[in-house]
Amino acid sequence: MKVCTDACLFGAWVVELLKNQQYGKKISLLDIGTGTGLLSLITAQEIDCSIDAIEIDQAAASQASENFLASPFASKIKIAETDFKTWESRSVYDCIISNPPFFENDLASPDTKKNLALHSSALTLKELIANAEQKLQENGIIVLLLPFHRKEKMVQLATETGLQLFANADIKQTSKHTYFRTFLAFSRNTKNLQSEEIIIQDHRVYTDRFIDLLTNYYLAF
Repeated sequence: MKVCTDACLFGAWVVELLKNQQYGKKISLLDIGTGTGLLSLITAQEIDCSIDAIEIDQAAASQASENFLASPFASKIKIAETDFKTWESRSVYDCIISNPPFFENDLASPDTKKNLALHSSALTLKELIANAEQKLQENGIIVLLLPFHRKEKMVQLATETGLQLFANADIKQTSKHTYFRTFLAFSRNTKNLQSEEIIIQDHRVYTDRFIDLLTNYYLAF
């Protein structure tokens, strides 16, 4: 599996968000659809936490497990190869993160494994937010990475589930491009909305905001 720039940026944004929450304790985190395990590894590097990472695809779960074991953070992360819709957890979490299936109702690929990774035939956004909300601590947060065109629908579904948007970043490749990704953070408690625009590159140079977020993770910085 490839590691995408937007996923790296999302992981760094999640870490910044968690640090701003000032939990003052070791937090519990759930990573839904962990893929390569990138988001779990970024979070484990910077946050005092214990992580449950779940992945429905066997090959992806195996790869994530290898990546976790090869990292200095293996003791922080547990992986389970399972379907989130039927997974039963005895825990509730301070933070739930997900880079979920992207293309609900879009044309699916003939590759079944690719459908699991990129399409939501296995897990719709409605199922994702409803099941995640049930596994959330009272003061916990849910943070999602989505294509920008699904932002409005996701906010609507979360509101119907009793969650409120409190932080958001809309992502552009350059200032001349339209938004292509959005980062959304929800909680049960009403908070002042913190919203920003993040541009990845300006005149083929990474922006200051991008560098600030990724400096602890990119060797090039």
